[in-house]
Amino acid sequence: MSEIARRDFLTSVSVAGALAAVPSLANSLSDSPLQAGIIDAHVHVWTGDTARYPLAPGFTKEHLWQPSHTPDDILKEARGLGVTRLNLVQMTWYGVDHSYIEDLIASDPKQFVGTGVVPAVTDVAGPSPDDTMVALSRKGIVAFRVRGKMARPPLGDGPQWLDHPGYEKMFQAGAKHNLALSFLMGPADLPELGRMCTRFPETPVIIDHLCGIGANGQFPEDEIQALSKMAEHRKVMVKVGAFYARGARKPPYLDCLPLVRRVVEAFGPDRCMWETDSPLTRPGVSQTSPPPSYEASLAVIRDHADFLSKSDKEKILTKTAENLFFKRQSS
Repeated sequence: MSEIARRDFLTSVSVAGALAAVPSLANSLSDSPLQAGIIDAHVHVWTGDTARYPLAPGFTKEHLWQPSHTPDDILKEARGLGVTRLNLVQMTWYGVDHSYIEDLIASDPKQFVGTGVVPAVTDVAGPSPDDTMVALSRKGIVAFRVRGKMARPPLGDGPQWLDHPGYEKMFQAGAKHNLALSFLMGPADLPELGRMCTRFPETPVIIDHLCGIGANGQFPEDEIQALSKMAEHRKVMVKVGAFYARGARKPPYLDCLPLVRRVVEAFGPDRCMWETDSPLTRPGVSQTSPPPSYEASLAVIRDHADFLSKSDKEKILTKTAENLFFKRQSS
């Protein structure tokens, strides 16, 4: 089947299933014209329709943070704030079955793009991670999440926790096909990531959630310096956001501004992209008064970061993610 025929098939069949699972999304997409605007570079989505989109074996509906969290749930508020495009990050309880976000992306690839999950280390025979990355990229999944040593179960590895053939293949595929590796990690993981970025300087790398700095309520100087040093690698970018889980964790999140300033100064606005990490309410995150706010997360950059020029803000809110995800060049 040709690429055009395959896309037509997805649009006419598989996509119908995704929109049927979230009917209000279908209505919103057809009722309002798409306008190129702000990009939320990191949101999690899932549907309650587990018959059409089953959970991975071992997961049940009790594991879900809430019954469902669809793009429409996000865009009901976000669209009114100027946010019109989303990077959909694969949820853990779907395992490596990307059907849900694949169908959403196929429904409107100008509005949705995806970050997938590819096992680099496994004890079962399966496709090579680099081949899987390329196959998923054809369906609009153009970044791939990697958990740092501080954010995953122990694997018996040492300080060089990326020293594995599977990770090497992922870095090689990232460089060859312009596919990003998106790291959920802590500051202690940065030296090993830096080692790999030196070996694979052409691989696009994203550090999620400001590298977790501020998650314990503090913004240690040594951690900020360690993250800033990663700017030496020209293909490394940072997602600036998840403010609901940084510092005091209370809107309007102004205590995060000094960290934002340091990161933007180090990397430049063309290597920083805004994110919310929606949903902002989930187990394990203490509830605050006032509660977490999507609008307040956007306002940190849009309204309160007075050290940023209008051009800087446009890059962080739109252009960096647009160039990486929506206007990407691949080989």
